[in-house]
Amino acid sequence: MRPVAVVGPTATGKSDLAIELALALGGEVINADAMQLYRGMDIGTAKVPPEARRGVPHHLLDVLDVTEAASVAAYQRDARACIERLLTDGVVPVICGGSGLYVQAIVDDLRFPGTDPDVRARLAREAEEIGSEAMHARLAEQDPDAAVAILPSNTRRIVRALEVITITGQPFSATMPERGTPRYDTVLVGLDRDVAELDGRVDVRVERMFEAGLVDEVRALIDQGLREGTTAPRALGYQQVLAALDGDGDFAAAAEDTARATRRFVRRQRSWFRRDKRLTWFNAAEPGVLTRVLEHVT
Repeated sequence: MRPVAVVGPTATGKSDLAIELALALGGEVINADAMQLYRGMDIGTAKVPPEARRGVPHHLLDVLDVTEAASVAAYQRDARACIERLLTDGVVPVICGGSGLYVQAIVDDLRFPGTDPDVRARLAREAEEIGSEAMHARLAEQDPDAAVAILPSNTRRIVRALEVITITGQPFSATMPERGTPRYDTVLVGLDRDVAELDGRVDVRVERMFEAGLVDEVRALIDQGLREGTTAPRALGYQQVLAALDGDGDFAAAAEDTARATRRFVRRQRSWFRRDKRLTWFNAAEPGVLTRVLEHVT
């Protein structure tokens, strides 16, 4: 019995396919979307609601408060424990998500370097002084592969990557998958769509998120400490709504900014996953994609 991982860019249809695979294989879904770890961040992360999961258990959803920092190392520990428990019970783990490093942290034997509080504090101060974009540009010079995988707005991960480079003298991407050893004989399924079609799906998704109450969701999460978090407030959609709430309240512009940023993110996701030659890619728009994926994984 082998785990199956369904990965690829945002808005391709990964969640629906993962549920179908779990139903067909007698499996359960393990979330590999960093922002779906957060309780209450439902609309903006396109989290599948419980009533739409068709009875398939989902793991590692809603496990963090918005004030907590998401940690790849902690996720790796918890996801591996879940996978090993499911395998022992004869249940197929179906890993699903678009957070590349989170996926690779569990399917490969990645090891995470230690930390140096003084170095991290210095880099954090620099980030406050010159901004996340400038720090990301520095990362791009020192480790282009890591810069592709990390959003320019994700100050915490940028600082972490630069910290690793500083204390080890090696690129942060040295911990990335192509340099790792596979941990489970995972079947890696990539789901994608035509670029123009996927851009259109992103625009529709963002429009529907705002119509479904993303602004109200953000307001409720502010009361739960969203602004004090280090990871959650930087999520796509949430950071744009927070900026609008702090500024002119133009939520139409916030929606446009969210769609634009998401389209850029989709391109980074595609670049990240396409580097892994173990993936077999499927066009989600073609009829019978579920049948073809099942034939591939069984």
